[in-house]
Amino acid sequence: MTTKLFVLNGSNMNMLGLREPELYGTATLDDVRADCRRMAEELGSELFSAQSNAEHELVEWVHEAFRQQATVVINPAGFSFGSVPLLDALHMLTTPVIEVHLTNIHARDADHRHSIISKAARVVIAGAGVYGYELAVRAAGRLARIGAE
Repeated sequence: MTTKLFVLNGSNMNMLGLREPELYGTATLDDVRADCRRMAEELGSELFSAQSNAEHELVEWVHEAFRQQATVVINPAGFSFGSVPLLDALHMLTTPVIEVHLTNIHARDADHRHSIISKAARVVIAGAGVYGYELAVRAAGRLARIGAE
């Protein structure tokens, strides 16, 4: 059985590798996508990967994940801290949601410490850098298999 996996990235993630490398590292979003694709293939999952700076596009992709019964790995980035529409869309899902952050948001400044998106997440991975995506994809694969049993 092939599981479906959506890996979604929010605002400014297209600048990964260029923006604040001391905080986010030097790997690019293309590097992250390649790693996720390789892991998805290894796990036998069909992968859709996308990034947008537009909240409504992320909401539409979550709607599509709902229609396809896909597990979602999401780095909401700046949308973490105030996107009620994205949170509402994620609450619709009956499949697992894994939230990933490159930095440990819990140790950051007050504006970047509390993700409302976590309310919809079954798993939250924060502070592992781009390795967090590998952890998230592996968790998604495991949770999807458990749900299919």
